[in-house]
Amino acid sequence: MRLPFLGGNTLFESTKVTFADLGLSPETVEHLKSVGYEHPSPIQRDFIPPALKGVDCLGQSQTGTGKTAAFMMPVLELLKEQQEEPQALVLCPTRELSEQVAVEAQKISRFSKLEIAVVVGGRPLKAQMQKIERGVDVVVGTPGRVIDLFKRKSLSLKNIRLAVLDEADRMLDIGFRPDMEFILKQCPKERQTLLLSATLPSEVERLANRFMKDPVRIDIEPQNVTADRVEQFYCTVDEHRKLQLLIKLLVQEKPKQAIVFCRTKRKADQLYNKFQTRLDGVETLHGDLPQSKRDRVMKQFRAGKVRMLIATDIVGRGIDVGGISHIINYDIPEHSDDYVHRIGRAGRLSSEFSGRAFTFVTQGQGNELTKIELLVNKLIPEYKLDGLETHTPRERRYI
Repeated sequence: MRLPFLGGNTLFESTKVTFADLGLSPETVEHLKSVGYEHPSPIQRDFIPPALKGVDCLGQSQTGTGKTAAFMMPVLELLKEQQEEPQALVLCPTRELSEQVAVEAQKISRFSKLEIAVVVGGRPLKAQMQKIERGVDVVVGTPGRVIDLFKRKSLSLKNIRLAVLDEADRMLDIGFRPDMEFILKQCPKERQTLLLSATLPSEVERLANRFMKDPVRIDIEPQNVTADRVEQFYCTVDEHRKLQLLIKLLVQEKPKQAIVFCRTKRKADQLYNKFQTRLDGVETLHGDLPQSKRDRVMKQFRAGKVRMLIATDIVGRGIDVGGISHIINYDIPEHSDDYVHRIGRAGRLSSEFSGRAFTFVTQGQGNELTKIELLVNKLIPEYKLDGLETHTPRERRYI
């Protein structure tokens, strides 16, 4: 299946495009102005018009570019009238992202009477069932909890008009493909489907081919967003000297707020244990922590009480906090696509400053670094600290 392609400035050449130009109703545009939306981001500019026409849309854009509003504005615009059962379903990979999407949806829909429910694990099931029973128009949640509620006959999917797959690449990485397919099969065939993703690997395209009807593809080039707003560096280091490098880097950079990414929950905990007695304002965040602690950590991080957050990739995608000055990839990501998501935490869409990202690369990881550079279309410079020199990574290929 060939996808119609939109991207860059294909729809609008002017940089002064407003939401009124995108086909949204006057009342929606006025409300958006009142809550701070005046000019659309590239993904919003190119995604909203075809979505409003009712066609399936496949959008590629990095984190921090306004993807949530890009799909929630059409969803809420198209669901003007309340119904007894849910009309729209938004699937997200994590609890944190689901709740973040719901907050954005509430902000956008404040002028309407539409009801929005968040259904995720780690939250009281009974309260979610009662919320749905009272009547909701939009359900935002993780695949596992959506299936749980569906099988309990608490959540009906027979009237879903719009299905949204947010962060589709991450849901597939986690292993949600069977759940996503099951859910989509329960929704009406004549529904509209919107899919958004930071990357579009072949597995995402296969999913689109199977469950979407002649989707319009909107592709916002990665180098035009995150890569240009974040200063990126790599540091070569031996594995056993990573901690020493991190300490020296923190002393030199003096970050306002930083996220340190590790590949595994075990590594995140080990690093946290080494720092909690050395530095105030350090916390860890990963999927094995109780939801109550994850909520507390995020609340403290947003309030600025946590200055360094040690996190894993899956949970890290739900972090949407302005003011993050530094991203430190203590472990180079296992998948190069995750690099885009990690550095997207800094230099957010609403930030007025550029963040800085440092990636620790061991001698055998030169090829992994090159894959990242090819993805962001940028040659990442090396950042050297005195006393920590090491060999250039093997298999390094320059682009």
